Amino acid sequence: MIVVTGAAGFIASCLVTRLNAANFNDIVVVDNFAVERKLANLKGKRLREYVDRNEFFDWLDQNHEQVEFIFHLGARTDTTEQDKAIFDLLNVEYSQKMWRACCQYQLPLVYASSAATYGSGTLGYSDDDALLPLLRPLNPYGDSKNDFDNWAVQQAEKPFFWAGLKFFNVYGPNEYHKGRMASVIFHAFEQIRQHGSMTLFRSHNPDYADGEQQRDFVYVKDLVEVCFFLMQNRQHSGIYNLGTGEARTFLDLTLNTFKALDRPADIRFRDTPEDIRDTYQYFTQADMSKLRSIGYDRPFTKLEDGIDDYVRNYLVPGLYL
Repeated sequence: MIVVTGAAGFIASCLVTRLNAANFNDIVVVDNFAVERKLANLKGKRLREYVDRNEFFDWLDQNHEQVEFIFHLGARTDTTEQDKAIFDLLNVEYSQKMWRACCQYQLPLVYASSAATYGSGTLGYSDDDALLPLLRPLNPYGDSKNDFDNWAVQQAEKPFFWAGLKFFNVYGPNEYHKGRMASVIFHAFEQIRQHGSMTLFRSHNPDYADGEQQRDFVYVKDLVEVCFFLMQNRQHSGIYNLGTGEARTFLDLTLNTFKALDRPADIRFRDTPEDIRDTYQYFTQADMSKLRSIGYDRPFTKLEDGIDDYVRNYLVPGLYL
């Protein structure tokens, strides 16, 4: 059996699809299934069992001998949430409990970290362990992910294989339920469809023109390929960046969304909301050399191609991955 936490969410549900495609069908999905708006992400997938996140560790005590691998992708991911206690509970303490269980039962573990750990990027975007204690995230979500990364590398007892993946700006099918936290591509699609235009955040940094803010946008299909690779290649534990290694502007992203919709571009700007203005990242770009060094050699999808696939094959027809 393969366990996937956060399974009804965006990235994890796409991973379940990838596992099914490789004929892994004994998948135990773990989540808060009371959040009904996400359940469509699991419709039609071949699954063994649904387990509530609050009951998972009791379930694992009874079933660990049948478990082959754990993907711990469940987390509170709202970067605007300011309640540290929520992140401590769901992102740090729950993950620590997962780590200890994997040590106890000798289970391999891949877990989700985040590029939010890099904060303003003043120290760059290297996934070298030596930089972990020096990173200063810009919000409680980033703090929680960095806190766990630091805790993990300091542990004397570790799972026989483990990997923490620092996801950069992920986009793609199955993110419809994320609201404000959905990708800019998703929001562009919705705005263009409804109004014929797209409004981006204005730059409040003199080093960047409006729309020229840059992020490392990674297609969710690439991300799950890396997860699948790590499940099959368990030799090199550690923390890895997961982006493309190429920063692109929000103008690039938006213009390609108009193109995929066969609509003329109409881009407008508004002030960045004050609640995120001081913690806004103007540039991210993953250093991918560490992942490449362990043998991952698949190319990452170009932004143009990823947007075209996402818009034409999923958003327009209203399909899930």
